[in-house]
Amino acid sequence: VVDALEKGGEFYTKPAGSYAECLDRARWFKDYVEKNDGYRVINRAGQPFSRESEVQIFFGLIWYKTEFDVNREVNNGRGPVDFKVSRGSSDKTLIEFKLGSNKSLKRNLENQVAIYEAANRTRTSVKVILYYTAEDEARVRTILNELGLAGEESIVLIDARADNKPSASTA
Repeated sequence: VVDALEKGGEFYTKPAGSYAECLDRARWFKDYVEKNDGYRVINRAGQPFSRESEVQIFFGLIWYKTEFDVNREVNNGRGPVDFKVSRGSSDKTLIEFKLGSNKSLKRNLENQVAIYEAANRTRTSVKVILYYTAEDEARVRTILNELGLAGEESIVLIDARADNKPSASTA
């Protein structure tokens, strides 16, 4: 993963605020999972799909060589947020991961992140939603439409399905 990041050019050198940095890294993670076989690490064929905590650990690798303070499972009084990324006390962004199969996804998108933002004294967050099946993708998109969140910049959808990524030689 680190080699791929370093070959990406300016990934480690561009200055940004925490929100832009979190969004960039979530989008890079999306590209890696969807286009560079990263899904193979978190979607083991024939075995149960990765848990949210395993995906978070994998995502944590892309914060190598960062100027930001990156902490996982920060609990400032209202429950642990998956990641808190900051540069000082006035520039901080939260990252929350959810699986598309999560039965509480709709409620979490409506309430959970806002509560974490208040507890961490920030108004910025990135929500990363991974799905492993076509059914979960459809469910996620329905929920986002119902909540008026479809196309929201701060929500990064990651297609970790194994059944829709044929080899270029067979496509």
